[in-house]
Amino acid sequence: MVGIVIIKALYLFLPVYFANMAPVLFKWLPFLNKPIHERWFGKNKTWRGLVVAVLFGIIIFSFQKLAYNNGFTQWAVIDYLDFSVGFGALLGFGAILGDLIESWLKRKAGIAPGKRWFPWDQLDFVFGGLLFMFFIYIPPAEIILTIIVFSPVLHIVVNRIAYYLRIRKVKW
Repeated sequence: MVGIVIIKALYLFLPVYFANMAPVLFKWLPFLNKPIHERWFGKNKTWRGLVVAVLFGIIIFSFQKLAYNNGFTQWAVIDYLDFSVGFGALLGFGAILGDLIESWLKRKAGIAPGKRWFPWDQLDFVFGGLLFMFFIYIPPAEIILTIIVFSPVLHIVVNRIAYYLRIRKVKW
């Protein structure tokens, strides 16, 4: 029972996870490579990152919706047919906005861009994604708790893998 709750929670949050990873995975793209506001967020928070995060929220949610429509319902917390792809956009935007707010708070606290700020580096996109999810759908408490508990661990593991694959310059 606990295992299925974990799988369902992580599956529900896939658009947020992919939106959070998208800016790093697509940093090689030459378009929109301008900081959103360098003084507030640092030079690494770009318009390109914001756009690809929202697009990946839409893409992943669209795949989930398509899978649900074709009978893959065992991991679903929601009825994907009841939601438009705008929900995916909202999740992607929430993820990236959470990251932007955390970057702004780091600047205010005098923490340099790229420096570790545990546990906020692992939770910023989670809180942003959840907040924006709540505008449309509020999942059961056990799903929310699972997302908050497991996302930081997943974030650390994925960042370590990206570091060893030379996708990221730092392990966190």
